[in-house]
Amino acid sequence: MRNLLIFITKYNAFFLFLIFEIISLVIYIKYNSFQKATFINSTSQVTGALYTQVNGVQDYLSLKEVNDSLARENARLRTQLKTAFYTDTVAKHKVDDTVFKQQYTYIEAKVINNSTNRSNNYLTINRGSRQGVAKGMGVICSSGLVGKVVFVGEHLSVVQSMLHKDSRFSAMLAKDKEIGYVEWSDDMDPHKGILKDVSNNAQPKIGEAVLTSQYSLFPAGIMIGKVTNLHSRAGGYTLNMELALSVDYSRLHYVNVVVNKYAEEQAGLEAQEKKDE
Repeated sequence: MRNLLIFITKYNAFFLFLIFEIISLVIYIKYNSFQKATFINSTSQVTGALYTQVNGVQDYLSLKEVNDSLARENARLRTQLKTAFYTDTVAKHKVDDTVFKQQYTYIEAKVINNSTNRSNNYLTINRGSRQGVAKGMGVICSSGLVGKVVFVGEHLSVVQSMLHKDSRFSAMLAKDKEIGYVEWSDDMDPHKGILKDVSNNAQPKIGEAVLTSQYSLFPAGIMIGKVTNLHSRAGGYTLNMELALSVDYSRLHYVNVVVNKYAEEQAGLEAQEKKDE
């Protein structure tokens, strides 16, 4: 405290000058309309620029909340798509009564671990059995097919991605709906897949879209990739074709787990059918 008093005493002339200068500026601005308007305008520009910078920082810090919100909204909107419903048609007295029933719902999830450079690639998501995720469920993103759930914990799940030597999904050509199945490319390129065993009646074209079929874990019509090359198989009965995969698996941040409400019923019936064979 003593040092502070000594410092003020030593430089008292400077502090008096500073005080009088501030008082004169306040009087000058307060009682001159032009200077007052100029000062207010300058102050507004400075504070506006400052608020813009602060707001930018706040927006950056809130990106996680925004992304989570968008992921939830995306999942909600997917449940309203036509492909998330099936048509239950009952004919009574020659009157068709068609009712659309919900078949698919979606659970949004964040990718917290991922690999693309191995022969068997997986990703980990922050949703588990508590959120309704179960083994065997399909996983998609805004760009298309991602993979299927293979391990489920209480809060986390592991997804076997398309980039896995054992991944195989039912698929179809977008134009004539010819069915085949899609696998990862033999050269393990993370951007390439192969559509196999398509009927040679099909007439695919380079650039044609390949989608999930009605026999897959997913709603029909989910994007998988586009045809880049055609190959005939020995015997000429089926066609194989190379695909450019629609999903960039190295840039996955948010995904949706596909909940098929009738998967358990279908699996039970198909298991019973195999027993009766």
